[in-house]
Amino acid sequence: MIRTLAVGLTAVLVAVACGGTPDASGPRRELLVSAAASLTRAFQEMETEFERTAPEIDVVLNLAGSSLLREQILSGAPVGVFASANPAIMQQVADAGYLDGPYRVFALNRMTIAVPAGNPAGIRGLDDLADGDLVVGLCIAAVPCGDFAHQVLANGGVHPVPDTEEPNVRALLTKVEAAELDVALVYETDITATGGADGIPIPDRYNVTAEYPIAVVRGSSDPPSADAFVSFVLSAEGRRILDRHGFSLP
Repeated sequence: MIRTLAVGLTAVLVAVACGGTPDASGPRRELLVSAAASLTRAFQEMETEFERTAPEIDVVLNLAGSSLLREQILSGAPVGVFASANPAIMQQVADAGYLDGPYRVFALNRMTIAVPAGNPAGIRGLDDLADGDLVVGLCIAAVPCGDFAHQVLANGGVHPVPDTEEPNVRALLTKVEAAELDVALVYETDITATGGADGIPIPDRYNVTAEYPIAVVRGSSDPPSADAFVSFVLSAEGRRILDRHGFSLP
């Protein structure tokens, strides 16, 4: 069973205070996996397939922007595994002493131009994001999809004034799919995963590659389960799942 948990920082801390950490002594052991929003569909399949091989473990997915997930971990949230969309964010968690061992890069991604299905505004390339007559969306700069988008725009010499800045790429893509935006910058895998938006490639000379690291979080209530999940993500089956969802493999 797929159970996706969007854990706000307050909710996590309340759960901890009330004894809501996973109970390793029960019939199933809960493992909280915090993963970047762009990993949503891939990690939902990871959850299903991992639980098929380890039915005693109940994976609970916490999917959000990597920066928010970092803050939850640094505030003491009971996270077992962290999968970020940016090694810099993972390194900040490591530097604070919250990782149990080194992290590994397990997937790669690229940015693309997203438009509503059929491209009603006739977007042709990056330069169109600077058109003041269009409704433009980006992720906030504090999260990887926003950081990478700004790098791409700077590489292309494009200076848009976005009409909206969303907290994560899933929220941004939802607005594109609903045709609330004419154009946005998202990950290539987001276009692979949706039928409600089309993608326009970004030239290689402007594009950037996003690296996704994964690690066990120090203080997990069930380190063996966390180790097992990370091993599954890094396994041949995990790589096949990532490939099916459009990720490149390191």
